[in-house]
Amino acid sequence: MKSLHVLSGGAAQALVNQVSESFLAQSGCAIHGTFSAVGVMRDKLVAGEACDVVILSQSLIDQLTVSGHVVSGSARSLGDVKTGIAIKAGEAQPPVSSPAELKAALLAASYVYFPDPVKATAGIHFFNVLKQLGIDTELAPRLRTYPNGATAMQALAQASEVGAIGCTQVTEINFTPGVVLIDVLPKEFELATRYVAAVSSQAKEPAAADQLISLLSSPENAGLRQSLGFE
Repeated sequence: MKSLHVLSGGAAQALVNQVSESFLAQSGCAIHGTFSAVGVMRDKLVAGEACDVVILSQSLIDQLTVSGHVVSGSARSLGDVKTGIAIKAGEAQPPVSSPAELKAALLAASYVYFPDPVKATAGIHFFNVLKQLGIDTELAPRLRTYPNGATAMQALAQASEVGAIGCTQVTEINFTPGVVLIDVLPKEFELATRYVAAVSSQAKEPAAADQLISLLSSPENAGLRQSLGFE
């Protein structure tokens, strides 16, 4: 059986997983996906890791098009993904709709779970939010960072302590059993990241790669994308 290699930011993991069976039936290709922080996936692609389809933020796809790592003209948008606040399922939901409410909720949290503040889109942004709120130093002993949003949310779901809180992109929150989305970040700190799929310049299955991108971005799957957190 042929395999299609996908390098993707974690925000698109649920979407790729949801279409994998129908894609196999249509193309005869199984999807071999690697999902993590967009910076890590970019580095893997540039280093020459096997890849047919790459799904990253618009800015990174634009850079990779210029550098020749993705096929010019192959990129298609999957939609925008906002960044949100999560807690463990069943716990009381603190208000977080304003900067003051978010600050209070974070200061009251037992621990704060979020993705890599160096290479993950949501992690970089959220750490800057902590700095803007002036609580990054105070919260430092309670910060728990992970390679990507999915692993951060899995850790939050499994955490034994009460009152923990997390932040990552809403698709990763919605995809993780045991955690629930409270709300997106307040308007003042809003982050909406556009995710784009493109064919890798080193693709061994370029036709199948284009077929998968068409399926992921198709009008027929608009409802699926929306249900997972794409806008």
